[in-house]
Amino acid sequence: MAGVSACVPERVVSTEELGILTPEESETFNKTVGIRQRHLADDSVCASDMCQKAAEKLLEDLGWERESIDVLIFESVTGDYRTPPTSCLLQDRLGLPDTTFCLDMPMGCCGCLYAITVGGNMLTTGNVRRALLLIGDTALRMGSMKDKSRVPLFGDAGTAIALEYDPEAPEIVVDFHTYGKGYEALMTPHGGFRHPATPESFVEEDFGNGIIRAPYHTLINGMNVFSFAISKPPKSVEQFLETEGIDRNTDVDYFLIHQANKMIVDRVVKKLKLPVEKVPYNIEEFGNLGGASIPSLMVTRLRDRLSEHPVRLLMSSFGLGLSWATMSATFGPMVIPELQYI
Repeated sequence: MAGVSACVPERVVSTEELGILTPEESETFNKTVGIRQRHLADDSVCASDMCQKAAEKLLEDLGWERESIDVLIFESVTGDYRTPPTSCLLQDRLGLPDTTFCLDMPMGCCGCLYAITVGGNMLTTGNVRRALLLIGDTALRMGSMKDKSRVPLFGDAGTAIALEYDPEAPEIVVDFHTYGKGYEALMTPHGGFRHPATPESFVEEDFGNGIIRAPYHTLINGMNVFSFAISKPPKSVEQFLETEGIDRNTDVDYFLIHQANKMIVDRVVKKLKLPVEKVPYNIEEFGNLGGASIPSLMVTRLRDRLSEHPVRLLMSSFGLGLSWATMSATFGPMVIPELQYI
C-alpha cells in the first residue's frame, strides 16, 4: 500500500442536533453506542465527490501521473446512479487513461477488505502496476429520517487507497465468509428489480419504539446484527490467528475493527482478549462509515505511525450480506495526507 487518504463533509452534527432522540435518549446513546457526532454531507455531495477529493490529494502527494493508474475500484452502496457504474464516471473526473480497468463493488462494511483483495490480486498478475481504491458512502440518506434505530449511527466519508506492485512486499493474508441466509438483517426491501419501487414503496409504517420507515428505506434489525457481529466475526478472527500462527500480544501492532458501534467493538475486543491499547477507535467522532471505516482509522488515528514505519495490522470487518472478513497485512511507511474536507 503506497498511501491512503480520507475526506469528510465540513458539517458536523451532534447526536442531540439530529432531533430524533430526546435529551435522555441522546445521553444514553452517546454513552453506550459511543457516537457523539458525525460528519454529514448536504444533498449536493455524493460519496464519489468525497472519494474524488481524497484521491486528488493522495495522487498529488504521491506524485503519481494519472496515466500510470491501471485499475480503479469504487466500493460503495451509494453510487451516483443505478447505471452507469460510478467507477466509470470517476475515471473521467480524475483524468485517468481510457485503458483503466474500472469496477464498482457494493459490499458495504466489508468493502475495504474486498477492494484490497481484488485490487491486490490484479497487481500480482504482472500486467497491472498501480491501483486506486475509492471507498465511501453517504449511508444516512438511504434510510428514513424517522427511524431511531438507524439515523444516529452513520456518518459520511470518502477514502482513497493507492496500491503499487512490489515483489518484495509482505504477504497479505485474507479470510472471507458469507452468510446469505441472514441478508434480511441489513437490507433495502424495495427499489431493486426483485421489488421495483411503486407508490406503496414510499408509504411509511410505524413499527413502534421510534421506528417509522417505508419499504424504500434501508432497515437494520438491531438485535440480529448485534448477535451476528459479536459471534461470527470474532470466531473467525480467533481461528485466523490460530491458523496463521499469529500471537495477538506480540505479532500485531494494531487491530482495526470495523467501527459499527462502541458496544460491538468493545464486545469483540473482550471476546478476543485483545490488548486494548492496540485497538484504535474513531467512532465517537465520525460514526459508522461503512466500508470507509478502516481506511478512516488509518488516516485519523494511525497517520504518524503508518507514515514513518512498517506496521502490522489485523483488520476485521462485518456487515451487508451478511459478510465478514479478516485480513493480516504489513503496511508502511506510506503517504497519508491530512484529513480533507468538502
